[in-house]
Amino acid sequence: MTVEELEAFVCIAQSGGFTEASRRLDRSQPAISRRIRELERSLGAALFERAGRRVVLTEAGRALLPYAEAALAAMRDGERAVRDLSREPAEAQALSLAIVGTLADSHIVRALRAFEAEFPDASVELRTATSREVSALVRGGEASLGLRYFSDADPKLESIPLGVEKLQVVVPASHPVTARRLPDLRALQGERWLGFPPERGQSDSFGHLLERLLLASGLADPAITRIDSLTAQRRLVEAGLGVALMPTGSVREELRIGSLRAIEVESLDAGLPVVAVRRRRGHRSRLAAAFLDRLKDHAPELLG
Repeated sequence: MTVEELEAFVCIAQSGGFTEASRRLDRSQPAISRRIRELERSLGAALFERAGRRVVLTEAGRALLPYAEAALAAMRDGERAVRDLSREPAEAQALSLAIVGTLADSHIVRALRAFEAEFPDASVELRTATSREVSALVRGGEASLGLRYFSDADPKLESIPLGVEKLQVVVPASHPVTARRLPDLRALQGERWLGFPPERGQSDSFGHLLERLLLASGLADPAITRIDSLTAQRRLVEAGLGVALMPTGSVREELRIGSLRAIEVESLDAGLPVVAVRRRRGHRSRLAAAFLDRLKDHAPELLG
């Protein structure tokens, strides 16, 4: 069992396929397949099985996954710990972040600017992903710190609340409801709502929130189409194929040019909790701690 085999195994488990894993690891697909064959041969068990165009973990694969993630995370933590002790500043000045793309808004940008002003020689390795993927990157040690929506229930991760990002009802520019403000959602009864799938293994997620809010607003049997991409949701709303509940920052440009409209709903108090996640027993670098402090400084900007 080698590090390369474990990296390939974890990447396939996270991405759902050999092709995507080969792209992420910058290796040929035959090379990735060969690593998995060698790993399965050494363990004496199949780790994946086909499910349509995707592959899913077998029972043996599910048993191995948390240990493989922990082993890779420990290795990466060890490397960071040694680099932090190095006398060469360039080797210690790197911060790896994973962030939900829609959070790359003004308050996060200001936190990054404050951090870079404090550590001008630091380099920031920034990756965007879904909330689930952010947690996976942190859990596997590929990112020192992650920013996502909702706390993660995984006991291996620590979730640090930062604030709440406001949500608003977004409709196409040509929508028949022209009011900018509504007392409740009854005027949107019968609409098709676009939302995220509920996150697996989590009691709370963006997908769970939408369904709860619609039912609490008195919409009987709301029709929800699950789209696992905020960009795709925006384009579908622009095309008149549904309405959505979206983070304010994610539709600022569309609202400015008029391709989408926002409707304020008096009875709807909706927001997405924003948290930073880190491994509970992971290496605590001074750069990660400093950036977390800057995030906390700017957290009030998330509110309201």
